[in-house]
Amino acid sequence: MTSRLLRSCLKELILMINVLYRLVAPRMIEVAYSEIGLNKPMLIIRPLYLAICKADQRYYQGMRSQAALKAKLPMALIHECVAQVVYDSSGTFKPGDKVIPVPNTPTQTDDVIAENYLRTSFFRSSGYDGFLQDYIETSADRVVKLPERFNLEVAAFTELISVSVHAITRFDRFSHSRRDTIGVWGDGNLGFITSLLLHYMYPDSKLYIFGTVEEKLSYFSFADETFHVDNVDSSVSVDHAFECVGGAGSTSAISQIIDHIEPEGTISLMGVSENFVDINTRMILEKGLRLYGSSRSGVEDFRRTVDLMCKHPEIPHYFENLVGEVISAGSIKDIHLAFDHDFNRNYGKTVIKWEK
Repeated sequence: MTSRLLRSCLKELILMINVLYRLVAPRMIEVAYSEIGLNKPMLIIRPLYLAICKADQRYYQGMRSQAALKAKLPMALIHECVAQVVYDSSGTFKPGDKVIPVPNTPTQTDDVIAENYLRTSFFRSSGYDGFLQDYIETSADRVVKLPERFNLEVAAFTELISVSVHAITRFDRFSHSRRDTIGVWGDGNLGFITSLLLHYMYPDSKLYIFGTVEEKLSYFSFADETFHVDNVDSSVSVDHAFECVGGAGSTSAISQIIDHIEPEGTISLMGVSENFVDINTRMILEKGLRLYGSSRSGVEDFRRTVDLMCKHPEIPHYFENLVGEVISAGSIKDIHLAFDHDFNRNYGKTVIKWEK
């Protein structure tokens, strides 16, 4: 059924069948079907472009623990997406509108705890079906409208950008006012996104980037200085720092941050690690440092992200450099191809153009 025919028939239908592409075991994807009842308030959107996240790859490759895989599979992967409105019972959006769906789905509100930290919230592609499906059932308050003529390949990974916006928003709340120099550890996608946003959100601060690959560091042309982590002089210091490394490199990155950060500085931990990370608590105490973690984001972070990119249209132009490859997909075979290409990529985002 074509999208045009579907839209014309929706008012007459009370039930539609949706197709989901679920990971049932590492590197095994099967088609599943679900019913979408149309006799209730709802928004139906169709994915246009999707972006593969490292978290998706960990599930796809079976790099999570057996307990985690058993608890969360089967499920449709991917939580980064730009979509097109097909039907909105609330009338908030019209068919054809481009929107960014928010993968976090809270079931309650809290005056203190943000929606993405509530233990009762659901998160797509983490135990709940993600966006790898023909149509997505959601609600009007779980999407953010995208301006016209926005690069949809960049829009596909708005979720990742919103994670950085969320962390920086919290930094603004937690850190002291001396922000002469901000350091970012990590020269990958997250490090690039976080650094660029800091450059625009704190234009009066010097921005230092610390990484491991000279070629990647050359992309940070907007930074004041870049450093290879193996060649950082002891005189180099920062007032605050963002850790965007994760994985096995987290320990050395956090250790180097503690060595080079000024007393009472704030460290934002953003890199995800499967294993415990050793931290030099003695120097944290001696310097009076503040560490905080950030994970995921909420609908307000998505709105701030879209507003920021509209205010500074050069930001999405920078992010075009992160589009590593665009793969058209309309079958399970194509999905496997996209994940295989992404697994072998050491920089940039793999974007799927959804041809269903």
